[in-house]
Amino acid sequence: MQQNNYVPDAANAITRYFSKASLPSQQETLGQIVVEILSDGRSLNRKSICTKLLRRVEHASGPEEESHYHTLIGLLFDR
Repeated sequence: MQQNNYVPDAANAITRYFSKASLPSQQETLGQIVVEILSDGRSLNRKSICTKLLRRVEHASGPEEESHYHTLIGLLFDR
């Protein structure tokens, strides 16, 4: 018997993710990523957000920027 039947839908999961972003710069970054994903015609989900964040980590110009992206990835996975 399965005890936990609750499966959050994608919209609620993404809303919770955005609400955890505390700094305006985090919210701005997430907004830019969402615009990029939707402009590409792709589905907005955790995988697509994570992929964009990982790509930005690879191209970060310094440790502070890299830390910024790692923090957002941590929020995505509730760390």
